[in-house]
Amino acid sequence: MTAEDLAVISAALGPDVEVTEQFGRVLATVAAEGWVATLTAARDGLGADFLDWLTGVDELEAGYLVAAFVVSTADRGPGKLGKAQGFIVRTRIPKDERQAARLDTATGVYRGAAWHERETFEMFGIEFTGHDGLKPLLLPDGFEGHPLRKDFVLASRVAKAWPGAKEPGESEHTAASPGRRRMLPPGVPGAEWLKPHVPEGSE
Repeated sequence: MTAEDLAVISAALGPDVEVTEQFGRVLATVAAEGWVATLTAARDGLGADFLDWLTGVDELEAGYLVAAFVVSTADRGPGKLGKAQGFIVRTRIPKDERQAARLDTATGVYRGAAWHERETFEMFGIEFTGHDGLKPLLLPDGFEGHPLRKDFVLASRVAKAWPGAKEPGESEHTAASPGRRRMLPPGVPGAEWLKPHVPEGSE
């Protein structure tokens, strides 16, 4: 987009939204309390009538980044987006003591956000306030945890050796040097994770 396009987007979204361009993508960054208002301005003020996707990113101590890509399906004329023009609206939300977070739902602006918010809730544990259908979407019944959180334990790496994780000089037919301490792949807990749980007071 041109500098003029960025100025148009910035004017429509208001002074509380930071509009920048990065790697050819326009980013509109807003505080969490302005999330729904910014999406509404994108739809009504710029003609971004279609929400393509919405997702989250676990940024550890910084909290969760929630981002949505909105786009116009037609040329909206002067002061608005052209056909297939769009940009990313994003916000950061803090985690609570359970590593969960809350954000107002975007379903009142884009009905298509319902599916994406369900997936984001399931994968990260981000609760979208006002969404009345945050139920499991992709994971099997009874699944515990949120797989896209950075603290999620990848138990499959414990059950099966990580492919390609070999020590220097080790091949398929030679054992690792006995004097070298083997490192666990990322996401694999220590041996204590495999020990049976003993309830307190039962010893």
